[in-house]
Amino acid sequence: MHVGVFYFPADYGIEPGELARALEERGFESLFVCEHTHIPVSRKSPFPGGGELPKRYSHTHDPFIALSFAAAATKKLRLGTGICLMAQRDPIVTAKVIASLDMLSGGRFELGVGGGWNVDEMENHGTQYETRFKVVRERLLAMKEIWTKEAAEFHGDFVNFDPIWSYPKPVQRPHPPILLGGETDHTLRRIVDHCDGWFPRATPTTDPREFVGRLRQAASTTNRDWNSLSITVFRAPSDAAKLAGYREAGIKRVLLEVPDLSRDEILRHLDKIAPLAVA
Repeated sequence: MHVGVFYFPADYGIEPGELARALEERGFESLFVCEHTHIPVSRKSPFPGGGELPKRYSHTHDPFIALSFAAAATKKLRLGTGICLMAQRDPIVTAKVIASLDMLSGGRFELGVGGGWNVDEMENHGTQYETRFKVVRERLLAMKEIWTKEAAEFHGDFVNFDPIWSYPKPVQRPHPPILLGGETDHTLRRIVDHCDGWFPRATPTTDPREFVGRLRQAASTTNRDWNSLSITVFRAPSDAAKLAGYREAGIKRVLLEVPDLSRDEILRHLDKIAPLAVA
């Protein structure tokens, strides 16, 4: 089982390249970064975690810029979005950004995606909350066409373009892994339909065997090969005994949280959890 981290790449936190180097030096497998393009001042959408929205949500770097600095500073570290809000992104532009990052990093990128929770944020991008997953699906399918076809075209309800040329193509074939976040049965059906893995969030009572069983069951209802799917668990516990249960359950990767702290505090935190990276 691989052990990586996730981090809100805040403009007041540690620089992404320095964080990536520190992770690689300590044996971590991956760095996934979160995304919010902006936070509407209206704050009509309540924070799912309850209470005030943490500062980091409105202070994040663009995830692909942050990961580019991380890629340039490392050689082996896997790089991912956790999550990319595809309901808020143009698929043609994003396909090129991802292909460029994958090529320049030597094939180290993974695309974690989700529908998002902030209604007014996505509405500022022209996406309606009720149809966000239909938008995400079409944009992912369109990007796959761009990545895998010399002259790609796509015609759907939300994405529509005649044949185009777009280079570079990703190093990973047929394209970087696509991981979908969420915990509902709808999420699982979407994964076996058009994604490569599940990106569920852990809770204090999570039983990793349930994750494995649910994804295996979802795959069994289709022609999708169970072995072609992976599970990356977001916000896994920083506890060796609990992580052993994830490993025994067959989880591919766990992501530990890098807290919203100063540079020096983050580096001390990485030293504290570093033994978990190679346990």
